Amino acid sequence: MSNPKFRIAICGGGVGGLTLAVALSRYQDIAVDVYEAAQSFREIGAGVGVWPRAFRVLRKFGPDLEQQLVQRCGYEYTDEYVLAVKARKSDQAVGFELFDLMTKGRLMRFHRADFHDVLLSFLPSSCTTHNAKRLISYTQPSDNCSPITLTFKDGSTAICDVLIGADGIKSIVRPYMLRELAENMDPEEKKSVLSCMDPIWSGVAAYRTLISAQKLRERYPDHSTLRQFTQYFLAYPISHGQYVNFAGFTLERDLVDLAYKPDADIPRPSFKGKTNDEWVSKLTAQEFIEPFKDLEEDAQHLLECIENGTLWAVHTTKNLPSTNFGRVAIMGDAAHAMTPFQGSGAGQGIEDAYLLMTVLGHKSTTLETVPRALAIYDKLRRPFSSEVARRSMRGGQLCAFQEEVPLHELGDTVTKNWEWAWLTELDDAVEEAVRLVEDSSIDIS
Repeated sequence: MSNPKFRIAICGGGVGGLTLAVALSRYQDIAVDVYEAAQSFREIGAGVGVWPRAFRVLRKFGPDLEQQLVQRCGYEYTDEYVLAVKARKSDQAVGFELFDLMTKGRLMRFHRADFHDVLLSFLPSSCTTHNAKRLISYTQPSDNCSPITLTFKDGSTAICDVLIGADGIKSIVRPYMLRELAENMDPEEKKSVLSCMDPIWSGVAAYRTLISAQKLRERYPDHSTLRQFTQYFLAYPISHGQYVNFAGFTLERDLVDLAYKPDADIPRPSFKGKTNDEWVSKLTAQEFIEPFKDLEEDAQHLLECIENGTLWAVHTTKNLPSTNFGRVAIMGDAAHAMTPFQGSGAGQGIEDAYLLMTVLGHKSTTLETVPRALAIYDKLRRPFSSEVARRSMRGGQLCAFQEEVPLHELGDTVTKNWEWAWLTELDDAVEEAVRLVEDSSIDIS
């Protein structure tokens, strides 16, 4: 590429980072480098869901990408109302159905590696990828034109004009950016900002595994999770029905209530379980099913088919004071890691990517105006993603009966808390972003 208007470094090759790289590839005047810490671009994890709001964003990248995703998913996208979740009350010997969650459009469900592979296949040759490049620091000059220097664990360095941290909840970019932001603040404000640097244990522990659908079908051929999303814990088929994705949860109410408070004086204990303060550990089948041993018979049938699993101490970020500083910004879990109760973490990273593409790719954006473009991104995305994180946490509390909502009202309450994911659009934010980029006289502070 000859004489690009600027070079963007994306640190992190997960769903959010690769979506941004694919999005930016439509601009011939922007050079893109993707730096991934792992030896190969390979997403870890089990199932990932994308609700209609975020999937409509992916559709904007063209029919070829959409078709590839639909093929991996195994069913077509629709705008019709469908049954998304059957919720049961299962914490007793004989359970019963609580409500059916009807959504306008389906949750598009994928094996995470399948989703990741599709994004990789759409990366153009003009986008340069770098493996085994774990960022350890960056240096941003005070002026708006000199390059940002990246330093990696292997001792190598690189330069860029714009740095986007898509490096997940354990982000290296986030604490460096927040230190820059806090540098000239008064002591109390600085203390609050710096308290947001590190992820915190949310109070939620997740038990996750993939169950062989064949094994379940041989034992219980009519089991509901072979056909649909069932929520006594989260269980639903993925990979064309080869597996049932399973996730069960425990919630410590006092910690959950305060998970997003940016207050340095609120103590946050680390997770004291099987993981010994690590975030993820392997469990035997017996260890895995222990928290769920008193659930109803239908749930026990599913648990019988578990061979092993993992225990995840679910961490989040606090509500950040900003997701940008100068020519550096963060996105996805680096900016707003959330609990999994609404299955919206990947979707919010996709939305971040599209809005970043909108402001950085706009013909009015130059190297000198990148800080304003990133400030527009922050202004439009941070409040929304913070609200999604709050709603997701509340969704978990509702389903754990930690809010005093009568059972006959629970379905309506859960639906109203969740319907943003299928009834709203990113389009209004995109239009506002374009307006703010094109009219530099508008104050965005």
